Amino acid sequence: MASAVTSAGPQPGNSAIVVPASIGEGIFIVHQGRKPPVLPWPDIGSVAKWSVSSFKFGFGPECLQDEDPETFWHSDGPQPHFVTIEFPRKMAIQKLSLFLSFPLDDSYTPAALSVRAGTGPGDLQEVRAVTLEKPDGWITFDVSAEPGEDGEGFKPIHAYILQVIIIANHMNGKDTHVRGMRVLGPVEDQAAWGDPFPFVDTKFKMYEHIR
Repeated sequence: MASAVTSAGPQPGNSAIVVPASIGEGIFIVHQGRKPPVLPWPDIGSVAKWSVSSFKFGFGPECLQDEDPETFWHSDGPQPHFVTIEFPRKMAIQKLSLFLSFPLDDSYTPAALSVRAGTGPGDLQEVRAVTLEKPDGWITFDVSAEPGEDGEGFKPIHAYILQVIIIANHMNGKDTHVRGMRVLGPVEDQAAWGDPFPFVDTKFKMYEHIR
């Protein structure tokens, strides 16, 4: 299944633009700032081992997590390009957040992604397919297209390995640039943070932090 996202221009008073996707595919949240946005879902990528299919010297997988908008992973091999994120134990994975910039990267900008998950390299299966049109900013979306039991939102994926595959770039570009990537867990996992009166509704949690 595929979803289409078109980056819109900045809107006064809004830090995020919520873009509806296809029916049954949820929503995309587009933040146009270059720094990683404050989101209610916990960042779980720091506990994982990150590797990429190829990279130019100085533009490796570390550039995906350094929170510096001026750096980026630059692939240096045949398509498809991919990022593999390996966790030390089975993790609940809710969303993926990517910083992509067509104005900066032109034909290096990903246009079609496949997200795969599994327990090992030999059993990875596609859980989400995404099509992007000239993205510019941090784009956050669910890794699964399977609806949650309550009918609101989507189920998390439970996996040891998450793989993000760049199927195609804009303008048929060969190498790719990704300026940031974050793997996010379910909101419920923040219960361990010790807040005696936590926000539990996702819409409220998006605005619980002062920007």
